[in-house]
Amino acid sequence: MSEPEHLVIPPSIRKEIVAHARDHAPRECCGVIAGRDGELTRLHRLTNLEPGVSRYLFDDEEFYRVYWDIENQGESLLVVYHSHPVTVAWPSTTDVEFAFWPEAVYLICSLQVPQEPVIRGFRIIDGQIFEVGLA
Repeated sequence: MSEPEHLVIPPSIRKEIVAHARDHAPRECCGVIAGRDGELTRLHRLTNLEPGVSRYLFDDEEFYRVYWDIENQGESLLVVYHSHPVTVAWPSTTDVEFAFWPEAVYLICSLQVPQEPVIRGFRIIDGQIFEVGLA
C-alpha cells in the first residue's frame, strides 16, 4: 500500500456503529457496511455468536443472506466492523488472524472510555495492519 487511504463515514453510520457497540457491551458487536463507488450506503448489524466478551463470530447463514442482498443491490461489502468494549481500537491478534477480506476496511469502535468512543479503520492484508484515515 503505497499511499495512505481515507474512508468517509457518514455521520448516521458513525452513530449507528457507536449505538451498536453500546447496545452489546460488554460483548463485542459486529456487522458489515455496504457501499457503492467507495461511498458507504447501508450498515447491517450481524449477530455475534461468540459467547465471550473479547471476540466476535458472524452467524454464517445471516452473513450470507446479508452478503447476497448487498450484491443483489449492486453494492459491495466495503467495511467489516466490530467493537472493543474495554480495549483500544487496534486489531487484536485474533482480529488479524480472522481478517478474511483484504479488500474491506476493518473498523473498530473502542468504548474503553465510554463517553468518548473511538473509531479507527484498518486494512489487514497477509497479517499486516495498515491504518486507514477516517473522515
